[in-house]
Amino acid sequence: MSTGLDVLTASRPRAVTARGAGAALIAALAAFTILGPLVIEVDPAAQDLSASLAPVGGDYLLGADHYGRSLLARLAHGARLSFGMAFLTMLTAAVPGILLGLVAAWRGGLAERAFELLANIVLALPGLMLVLLLLAFAPGHFGPLYLGLALTLWVEFYRVTRATTTSLLKEPHVEAAKLLGFGPAYILRCHVLPVIAPLIATLAAFAMATAIIAISTLSAISVGLQPPTPELGSMIVELLPYYAEAPLHVLAPAVLIVLLVLGLQLVARGEGR
Repeated sequence: MSTGLDVLTASRPRAVTARGAGAALIAALAAFTILGPLVIEVDPAAQDLSASLAPVGGDYLLGADHYGRSLLARLAHGARLSFGMAFLTMLTAAVPGILLGLVAAWRGGLAERAFELLANIVLALPGLMLVLLLLAFAPGHFGPLYLGLALTLWVEFYRVTRATTTSLLKEPHVEAAKLLGFGPAYILRCHVLPVIAPLIATLAAFAMATAIIAISTLSAISVGLQPPTPELGSMIVELLPYYAEAPLHVLAPAVLIVLLVLGLQLVARGEGR
């Protein structure tokens, strides 16, 4: 008969395997996004109408779109754009979310109530609605899209940090550290941050995956980044009318989105275990 310890021990190799596979996938995609544009050295916006919908192979390794633009070059730049925007969005959401969560847990009282009210106000607006409201001021630009996504994602970092830190501060060894005169910086650095770090890493991976999907979706419905910017979601929409003639051209950016999100999800689930 299996015990709880046996189940836990058996789940650890699976978690390590999932995390390792996700990390390897993300590393491979990151290398493609960083080195791809440097190696290919092709302008992703350069048009050659004589090569419209060129097939895979030949002069174009992954073919060309309806304007004769290299799909390989556009995929590399598009993946770099999506991954870079997702990382910046996550970082912008995580830093204030974690800091406010630590302050709320440590101070409590009025500070905690004020931050909770702010979080509830943000949650009262659907995330997509908040992004669309900001995009209305500058449609198709990077700034409002990135800011809107960050404003919708910081609440998760805040709430997880506040709840976990509040419970940790009640632990006997933390109470003893307070009585011995250790300050907030020492307690947070030595007793709180090492515990919440895996949770934050999981949230960060999920936040990046959410940002990649949101960026691609908004671009696909023509309210995010606009052509000729090589963005994966807009590439799918641009090539969709030519699906019957060149199905692989349409599937390529979709597969790249799936791989990016899959790698982040595997890393997040491995950390979560």
